[in-house]
Amino acid sequence: MRGRLSPFNVVSLTLGFAFLYIPILILILYSFNASRLVSVWGGFSTQWYFALLQNQPLIDAAWVTVRVAFVTAILATVLGTMAAISLTRYGRFRGRALFTGMVYAPMVMPEVITGLSLLLLFVSIDLDRGFWTVTLAHVTFTMCFVTVVVQARLVAFDRSLEEAAMDLGATPWRTFVSVTLPVIAPAVLAGFLLAFTLSLDDLVIASFTSGPGATTLPMRIYSSVRLGVTPEINAASTILIALVTIGVIVAALVTKRSVMMRRAG
Repeated sequence: MRGRLSPFNVVSLTLGFAFLYIPILILILYSFNASRLVSVWGGFSTQWYFALLQNQPLIDAAWVTVRVAFVTAILATVLGTMAAISLTRYGRFRGRALFTGMVYAPMVMPEVITGLSLLLLFVSIDLDRGFWTVTLAHVTFTMCFVTVVVQARLVAFDRSLEEAAMDLGATPWRTFVSVTLPVIAPAVLAGFLLAFTLSLDDLVIASFTSGPGATTLPMRIYSSVRLGVTPEINAASTILIALVTIGVIVAALVTKRSVMMRRAG
């Protein structure tokens, strides 16, 4: 009968979800471990969360990561939206194939190659590595994701809305701000959040392009884990999981509310 899950599908889904989420649950559980040994349960305690607040290098790395991700998301969203408009609206132009390849190349390029090539670029132009080199590197590989998301929305865009606005006397810029941008705003916002998340999570490219004072949180956690996992790392990871969970719930509630409002209207 259609619509019913077979026992095989139930077992497969259970094992798949268990494989994905049991390690996360274990990490969360051991973030409340009173023992310094992460493999030995010593009782329930929140001491590592308070210890995390005293870990200044980890806090500084988190602040650098948030700043890099925010600036990256803004620049990638602007450039990615412009690239999507160029590819969608201007048809065949000279160099289109090359431009398209350059836009989408970071999506398929290994991060090691991207990071190494950007490192060689910054060294060749004698640019000191730091906050801005990491930001420029992240913009390079996140812009293409914004382009894909926005371009998919522009392909289905009704051009007659823009034509009607311009027939009523609106300039191209006013038409874009008043008509086009509000329609594609969900895609632009999705691209912004995607770029922010990718920058927040990156380790490989940041490792090649960072410098003194620009150590990101993934780099700090990775360097700490190489010497052994500590309960403070578990606590920091649990806080990140909580923030992501809250963000997903809020996004789902906002989406559900907007759908209900459209149906009611």
